[in-house]
Amino acid sequence: MKTMRLAYKSLALSLSVGALLALSACGKKDGEAPANSTAPAASTTVAAAPAPAPAAPENALGKSVYGKTCALCHGAGVAGAPKPGDKADWGPRIAQGNETLYKHAIEGFTGAKGMMPARGGGSTLKDDEVKAAVDHMVSLSK
Repeated sequence: MKTMRLAYKSLALSLSVGALLALSACGKKDGEAPANSTAPAASTTVAAAPAPAPAAPENALGKSVYGKTCALCHGAGVAGAPKPGDKADWGPRIAQGNETLYKHAIEGFTGAKGMMPARGGGSTLKDDEVKAAVDHMVSLSK
């Protein structure tokens, strides 16, 4: 019985020491030996993977405004509205520049291909919201 108790104490002590050694390694830097260790640090040189190309930030506001207001006409091409992604239809419009696109979207426009109501019919939309929606559609159409 005494031998079993001694074996359990020895096992408990071994587990405690192992846990302490594992915890002492927490917070160490790569390749650094744990605190109070006499072992030399192992070389852990690993080639870093190339960083992915930064993605353009998503225009969440423009996407939301488009989905709630603009898609009603632009999604189906109602009244000559250019569908996002139609490069042939958007190309000449994009070539006019963003300021012209913003002006037509905010103030409204009637042209040879159709008409654009002011603020896309969303009279409560702020200028920045309309511009964000235009930017979203343009980004899909380049």
